[in-house]
Amino acid sequence: MKKHLLVWGLIISSGTFAQAQDKPADLKFRRSSLHTMVIESDKFPKKEIVLKAFNNAPFPEKYNDHQISQKSFNPINYPLTSEEKASMYKPSKLGAFANGLLEIEMDSVSKEMPLRIEKYLKKEKIANKLVAKWFDRQADGSFDSKLVEDRGVFNASFLETKAAQNSSDGEALLRTAGESLIDNTFIVINKFNFVANEPIARAIRDAAKTVAAQKIPAMLLDKANKGIDAVYEKTKEGYSIWATSYLYKLVWDKTTSDTFYKDLWIDKTALDPKKKVAFDTSDLFKLEFVGEESATGLVTFSLSEKRTEDQIIELSTVRIIDNVYAKLQKKYDVFKTKTPLYSGDPITAKIGKKEGLEGGEKFDVLEQNQDPKTGLITYKSVGTIKVEKDAVWDNTFNPDDTLVPVAGNVETENKTNIDRTTFSGGKKFYAGMLIKQIK
Repeated sequence: MKKHLLVWGLIISSGTFAQAQDKPADLKFRRSSLHTMVIESDKFPKKEIVLKAFNNAPFPEKYNDHQISQKSFNPINYPLTSEEKASMYKPSKLGAFANGLLEIEMDSVSKEMPLRIEKYLKKEKIANKLVAKWFDRQADGSFDSKLVEDRGVFNASFLETKAAQNSSDGEALLRTAGESLIDNTFIVINKFNFVANEPIARAIRDAAKTVAAQKIPAMLLDKANKGIDAVYEKTKEGYSIWATSYLYKLVWDKTTSDTFYKDLWIDKTALDPKKKVAFDTSDLFKLEFVGEESATGLVTFSLSEKRTEDQIIELSTVRIIDNVYAKLQKKYDVFKTKTPLYSGDPITAKIGKKEGLEGGEKFDVLEQNQDPKTGLITYKSVGTIKVEKDAVWDNTFNPDDTLVPVAGNVETENKTNIDRTTFSGGKKFYAGMLIKQIK
C-alpha cells in the first residue's frame, strides 16, 4: 500500500514544461475543478425555461468538469435552529437592493440562504461525494487514482526514474499534488429570480408621483407627472433576471489527506466494509464558504426579433451565469483561472467578453516550470500584458453566431469576426505561456 501511494504521488505531482508550440490549444496544465448547482425552490415567471437554460448551458471550459449527481436542492427542506439563525450571514447585496427598491420584507428563506446552503452541504455529505469522484469510488467502497493521474499532467520518464529510485520524497510529492489538485475543487450554487418589470416600474412611478406632489408647485406638477409616466412606459416592458452565486471550496489540507489515506482508503485488492461505512459517515471532509456575487440583466422583446421569447430568455440566462462567474473570478484570487496564450506576436488568448473583459484589464504572464529533481510544477511571473480596448473577442454564448441580443435593447447587432482577444505588452512572450488576471 505504501509503495502504491508513493508511485501514485509521483504520477500526480509531475508535469510538463510549457514550451512554444504550434498548437497552443493542446497545452496541458492543471485546472481547478468545478461542480455547479441551482437552488430550485423559488416560484417565478418562466421558471422552467430559466432552469432548463441553466442545466443545458455549456460547462465553463476553463475548469475541469467535476459534476456529481446532486444538481439542485430545495432550501425549505433544511430549516435553521434558533441558534443557527442567531449567527446568520448578512443578506446578499442583491437582497439588500431589492428591499431598498421595493420596500418589502424579504422572506426568511432568502435571508437565511447561505446558512441553509451550508446545512444542505453538510447533511448530504457533498464534500464526501466530491472526494469520492476524485478517486473514482466504486460501489464496494474501493478507490483508484485514474482521474487524479489524468488531471495531474504527468511526465512518464520522470515517473519511471523516481519509481526506480524508490524516492524518499514521495509523501511530500503526494501532499503537494493534493494541494494543487484536490484542494482547488469548487462548487458554485446559483439562485435565480425572474421578475416582470411592470410591477417594479409601477411602484417607482407611484413613489415618484407622491414625492412630486409634495415638492413640485401645482403649475408644474402636470408636466412632471407626464415625464414620470414616460419613464414608466420605457421601463415596464419585459423582465429582469437576477442571479446570485455562492462559491465554496473543498478543504484538502495535510490533516485531511493523511487521515483519508490512513483510515478511509480502500484498495480493490483489500476490501473493507467497515472503512466503507466510515467514509460514508465521516465528517472529515468539508467545504468552506469563499464568497458570493450577484448580477442582473434586462430581458426585452421586439416584433422584429428573430428569436422566440423562450429562446431570448434562455440566452439571457446563460449570459447572466457567465457574468456572475466572471465577477467571482475577478474578486477571489483562489477561483481565478489560468489561460494559455494563443500566440505571442501578436499577443492573443482565447478569452473575451464572457470572462468579463472590456478592455484595459491587466494579466500576469506565467512561465510553467518543472523541477527536474522533484517533478513539481511552479509558475513564475515573467511580465504583464494589457487587454487592448478595441480588440476584445465577443465569445458570449450565442446559438446563432450572426445575431446577438443587446441588453436593455430590442435590436440586434452583428458579431465581428474576431475569434480571440489581443493584448499589448511586448514581444518576449510565446504561445502556451499562461496568463492570470490581476485585480
